[in-house]
Amino acid sequence: MRRDYADAVLAVADLIPPGRVLSYGDIAELLDAGGPRQVGAVMSARGSEVCWWRVLRSSGQPPRSHEGRAWEHYRLEGTPVRGTADDDGAGYRVRIEAARWQPDEAEWDRLDSLRTGLQNALRTVPEVPDPTGQQTPGAPISGMSEGHDEVEP
Repeated sequence: MRRDYADAVLAVADLIPPGRVLSYGDIAELLDAGGPRQVGAVMSARGSEVCWWRVLRSSGQPPRSHEGRAWEHYRLEGTPVRGTADDDGAGYRVRIEAARWQPDEAEWDRLDSLRTGLQNALRTVPEVPDPTGQQTPGAPISGMSEGHDEVEP
């Protein structure tokens, strides 16, 4: 996975205020890159760097295996939920339609900047050394589908 993609995903997650959430697909759409699975892969690998509980599935289900920990955050932040956590931490969902973050004008400017920077980075194909030590312009980048410009996990 490209580091610039992961950094952009985490930057969006970091903008989400307390009590609000975005789905994995929402973040992919805001960045105009990747999809829910790619965002999920970033959150799985590096989500501890941000408020991970604010990024969840479109169904409102909290991140798998973290339901109990997420419940505590949702309770403290006043995130709208349906149901209550049971002993295993499951049994509830975030009311994503009520909790979805709606950026203000300044936040939209920041999101536009992140999207533009990411798109520029994804268009840039660095020269990759070949086994003979020569620079090979346009060599495939690890983490990118050849010819598709899509980030892969």
